[in-house]
Amino acid sequence: MRVDFNNNVGKMKPMHATNNGPVVLQSDVKNNTLHPFNNNLYEFKAAGIPYARTHDTSFYHRFGLEHTVDVYYIFPDPDADPTDPANYDFDCTDQYVQGCVLANTEVFYRLGHRIEHEIKKYGTLPPKDFEKWAIVCEHIIRHYTEGWANGFNFKMEYWEIWNEPDLGAPTWGGTKEQFFELYHITATHLKKCFPHLKIGGPALAFNLGWAREFFAQLKAPLDFFSWHCYARTVERMLQMANDVRALLDEFGYNDTESILNEWNYVKNWDNDSIVYSHDQRGKIKGAAFSAAAMCACQYSSIDMLMYYDARPNEFWNGMFDDTVVGRVLKGYYPFPMFNTLYRLGTCVSAESDEENGFVCAARNDSEAAVLVTYFNDDDNAEPKSFGVDLSGFGGENGAEVEFYLLDGIHNCELVRKATYYGDRFIPELVMKNFDCYLIKIKKK
Repeated sequence: MRVDFNNNVGKMKPMHATNNGPVVLQSDVKNNTLHPFNNNLYEFKAAGIPYARTHDTSFYHRFGLEHTVDVYYIFPDPDADPTDPANYDFDCTDQYVQGCVLANTEVFYRLGHRIEHEIKKYGTLPPKDFEKWAIVCEHIIRHYTEGWANGFNFKMEYWEIWNEPDLGAPTWGGTKEQFFELYHITATHLKKCFPHLKIGGPALAFNLGWAREFFAQLKAPLDFFSWHCYARTVERMLQMANDVRALLDEFGYNDTESILNEWNYVKNWDNDSIVYSHDQRGKIKGAAFSAAAMCACQYSSIDMLMYYDARPNEFWNGMFDDTVVGRVLKGYYPFPMFNTLYRLGTCVSAESDEENGFVCAARNDSEAAVLVTYFNDDDNAEPKSFGVDLSGFGGENGAEVEFYLLDGIHNCELVRKATYYGDRFIPELVMKNFDCYLIKIKKK
């Protein structure tokens, strides 16, 4: 592995964003405090989660269940006047959004509805009146960014229209053409009202053929294109990223952001594999997959990653215990580890010539950090030795180096220190499969 600290390759990107924000108490929001128990606000803030997407929020009782986030719930009477604040129910969503703000996490707001696995569909059916639905969305945005209806002036830049319309009935109960019309009407209206905000979507489930048809007819604004990928290898995520970027560029959307806003480890989609995958997410294998994905996607065409999901009661969540929400699992640690790089600001060149070895690096004027991960989907893969060339940052006075290990025993704990002078430093890391190292370097 080679890191070139003198080759800046752009800004560190938000690869450690999540679906859903922290669990908070009402008193936390009211008093602007971090309560010592029964929430995960401190842990969320400590991880430096930059964005939280508000999707499937209404499944979780601590967020307010069906009183939270979804347009169908916030504006429950489709025949009501969308300009009258009395027709909106913001209370639970207000508390949820304020919790994110307390954690210094910006809300990435999904306008639409949670997935509906139930036998009867409600919020995933096409809205009764597309123009009116767009006006409702406008007023939700005004509530959170302009203070409308006793609201707020929060920084909330991203507004996403719908979720996985290509998946069919659980997420979109209308025709493809109906969704195209809804997106056109809503995006056009919202961009006219809020030219400074980013309006996009549609959180594609997987169908690039559907996406091609969407782009071919699109005449509305698309500041970002969001899409999903669940995989057993990081290479699959990167291939999907390349395919999405190529499709965007083909249709002239060269400046449209590519946002992967649902991803996680999935070995396969048969029952046994899903059970296995759910079991691994909070363990070291799930953690290593997350760290590897963050490293690799930093150097890809992806502009943001949003892990699915940070809800503590969700089996897609590998970050937090579902009984004691402030208790973190192994899958939590890659987020603060990557945040160490993210805070430094400048991404530098980092390459791995070792199969299943992943590396990412960042620096500022006086500090640097490197994240190294060994991930092989084969649980029985043998340990490997990784030489990590960290030369070129020490300078005349040398540098202090600290090695923090995340593995089956250690939780990002300091396990080794070193000092080096001059330009030559290539430590060897003997790593078991799923080991992750965070290397911190500070000039003396």
